[in-house]
Amino acid sequence: MERKIYEVLTGWKRDGAGKTALLIDGARRVGKSYIVEKFAREAYKSYILIDFNRVSDQVKELFFHYLEDLDTLFLYLSSYYNVKLYKRESLIIFDEVQLFPRARAAIKYLVADGRYDYVETGSLMSIKKNVSDIVIPSEERHVKMYPMDFEEFLWAMGNETLMDFIKNCFVNQKPMGQVMHRKAMDYFRQYLIVGGMPQAVQEYMETRDFDRVDRIKRDILTLYRADIVKHAGGYEMKVESIFDEIPAQLQKHEKKFRISSLKKEARFREYEEALLWLDDAMIVNICYNSTAPSVGLRLNMDRMTLKCYMGDTGLLISHAFDENGIVSEEIYRKLLFDKLEVNKGMIVENIVAQMLAASGHRLYFYSNSSRSDAEERMEIDFLIAKSKISSRHNISPIEVKSGKNYTLTSLKKFMAKYGEQTYVPYVLHTGDLKVEEEIVYLPLYMTPLL
Repeated sequence: MERKIYEVLTGWKRDGAGKTALLIDGARRVGKSYIVEKFAREAYKSYILIDFNRVSDQVKELFFHYLEDLDTLFLYLSSYYNVKLYKRESLIIFDEVQLFPRARAAIKYLVADGRYDYVETGSLMSIKKNVSDIVIPSEERHVKMYPMDFEEFLWAMGNETLMDFIKNCFVNQKPMGQVMHRKAMDYFRQYLIVGGMPQAVQEYMETRDFDRVDRIKRDILTLYRADIVKHAGGYEMKVESIFDEIPAQLQKHEKKFRISSLKKEARFREYEEALLWLDDAMIVNICYNSTAPSVGLRLNMDRMTLKCYMGDTGLLISHAFDENGIVSEEIYRKLLFDKLEVNKGMIVENIVAQMLAASGHRLYFYSNSSRSDAEERMEIDFLIAKSKISSRHNISPIEVKSGKNYTLTSLKKFMAKYGEQTYVPYVLHTGDLKVEEEIVYLPLYMTPLL
């Protein structure tokens, strides 16, 4: 399966390899190791993959004894892995490098040596446990890898032309037309259900069997739970309680995460590190309330008012509908044919958060729960800043609608109150593209193009 990050790898090799190492950070099972090894096979004369999840102590000791004698280090690595290394034509991969921070610290000296190229992969790259005893090398370019996006899903399904048509309609603000819109929505619902974890996508591509897909997703959720127990040292119970609570919180009309629902009289400061652990593991996407919709969304961020989305919507579905240990084929069928009424808003808003995050947006929303002034009271699902900032009209409010019948009370209040700051107001819905009263209505599958 093709991944867009492959282009990042080839661009780095062309422009930055030899000057920096590339660190690919992502949740477990998003395909980091697979894509890096594919790149190594296709772009280099030889490569060595050091998997720190199962490497021997003998190899680890090399990084303690031979960093001042790199000739010997490379001689040992070449002999141990039975791979001949070629100057400027070989790649050394540090897989799951967070498990051995010493190797990450060594990047400074290895890049300075200049003989070979280096790619690191891992997760939980910035939690205290994994960086406490090392100096993070400045010779490291950090890239995040997300689950497969909608276009990558289309490629996996064998459709390499639909996204080009979607992009053309988006750029020209033209409707897709009934036939093409229906086709795109059919694919999008499949993506919504299966999600973007490569194993799940591959299983669906090969079998079209939702039960088998769900078993794979459930295995990934089990792996995440094991990671929480193993790596969230000191607050694993808090991390697990947040993780378990995500579907219930997203199911509410106001999807803000209420810490008080975890434990009576619980305080945000008690759970902040646990939330940040899940965010750092890229298991979740956290969306913060920006109290003033101006250029500096981050400057006006309220860290205590947030929404917590699952990093992959396919995993959210398996996480939410788990009464029998497996999501029944019937629930999947209802989702596929748009017949599921309960929880649909939760799922659709989660996929929008997932697509915005994968497109490089930090996630913000706007909430004002004023009791004294009804005109001030509003809730906007997402806020994004335009790419080129100007003196005014920089922020686009986004409302997400999962059904066909809806109102836009909050969006219109926002446009009236913050007209100077508002760029293009968007409604993401299940219908085709249209423009009415200065509001751009986009089909959900166009979200990555914002």
